[in-house]
Amino acid sequence: MSKHSDVLVVFGASGDLARKMTFPSLYRLAKRNMLKVPIVGVSFSDWTAADLKAYARKSIREAGVRVEAEVFARMTRGMKFVKGDYSKLETFERVKASIGKAKRPLFYLEIPPSLFQTVVFNLSKVGLTDDARVIIEKPFGHDLASARALNVALLKVLREDQLYRIDHYLGKEPVQDILVWRFGNTMFEPVWNRRYISNVQITMSETVDVADRGSFYDAVGALKDVVQNHMMQVVALLAMEPPVTAAAKCLHDEQNKVFNSMRPIDPKSYVRGQYDGYTKVDGVAKGSRTESYCALRIDIDSWRWEGVPFFLRTGKALATKATEAIVEFRSPPKQLFDHAGCAAPETNRVRFRLGGDAGVSIDVQAKKPGDGMHSEPVSLNVDFAQALGDSPLPYERLLGDALAGESTLFASEQAVEGTWSAIDPILGDVGPIRKYARGSMGPKEAGKLTADYGGWVDPIGVTAK
Repeated sequence: MSKHSDVLVVFGASGDLARKMTFPSLYRLAKRNMLKVPIVGVSFSDWTAADLKAYARKSIREAGVRVEAEVFARMTRGMKFVKGDYSKLETFERVKASIGKAKRPLFYLEIPPSLFQTVVFNLSKVGLTDDARVIIEKPFGHDLASARALNVALLKVLREDQLYRIDHYLGKEPVQDILVWRFGNTMFEPVWNRRYISNVQITMSETVDVADRGSFYDAVGALKDVVQNHMMQVVALLAMEPPVTAAAKCLHDEQNKVFNSMRPIDPKSYVRGQYDGYTKVDGVAKGSRTESYCALRIDIDSWRWEGVPFFLRTGKALATKATEAIVEFRSPPKQLFDHAGCAAPETNRVRFRLGGDAGVSIDVQAKKPGDGMHSEPVSLNVDFAQALGDSPLPYERLLGDALAGESTLFASEQAVEGTWSAIDPILGDVGPIRKYARGSMGPKEAGKLTADYGGWVDPIGVTAK
């Protein structure tokens, strides 16, 4: 297969994802002269190509980007629109006609998961899958059995190297930087193991509630919405062994070893919660037991991580918006401080900030001015934007990679099935639902998970109730 795709076909081009992410990202690619293929939009909407262009322009402006006429003209040159029902073969005949002589199409499925198989099979029936690539949005299945079934079905007409399972978190520059931080700095890798590390904590907290997405969210919940995909991928990057090279297969092999080494999660190490008022949201079922918050412990049965727990928590309507991964080291020997009559120093931490304030900080101890060996914590901080400049948007990076045939930042079949295997014991209505106040950091019961390790380390600046 030739390296670069020669046309991009977006199924669901009139949807919210296209408006919020796809068109702004494609515009940024065009501005960097990295979008050199025509775009074909497909949806049920009664649109023309002119309508699609207008929607794209509006989407870019709503993203806070000034639309430059020359860049937009480059982006939309040759743009076409196909209206049709995804269940009817005639729609795909029109798609085939719209791409003309293109030989290596990239199909992006921004559509409900229930339509993935239908669309791929119909593309195959009209002869469009031989040299194609297909991007599939999450969720990829809703449990282990459904993920396996979907993989089996799609691989009847596609090869694994043609499938690009997208998770926008893997396109975030600070998430990718975890690998560079670990393997590009000699000082960290020798201590990145059970001998020196006490525990790892990952927090993905949001201040917003489910708002007008009640019916969607109530059918999914926090565990499936972000733990099975985003947070598990961060775990893999923190826990994986050094890959032989940076090639996609080598990176995926090491990530998959982490998922395969995860002990099935014990329901006793899982806490579910709902913020006050969740069941009153429009679209949420009466008496719903869907979690808007969850916290859990993951154990990885490997030489490197034996006995080192990974704690994950995520939720809506919490005290702060943050995504952080904190690696907490073991306490240093106390003899020096015992003899001086001083309190033992706090533990060292490496804090990866993966959200809007992207960067890394290292918490260390320094001598407090005055007599004795009293110490106090200080933070060594790197702000990525300030130190390194602006980063590509996650979808900008991922769409560019998919067009170029670069699959490193996309999830493999083994990774998807491995994450579902790990959380399979806690899927569904497992355990009680704990209520928590808006503006807190979740139900108090979650504190029991980390009690033996000094409790949860809150995100920077949190003022939880």
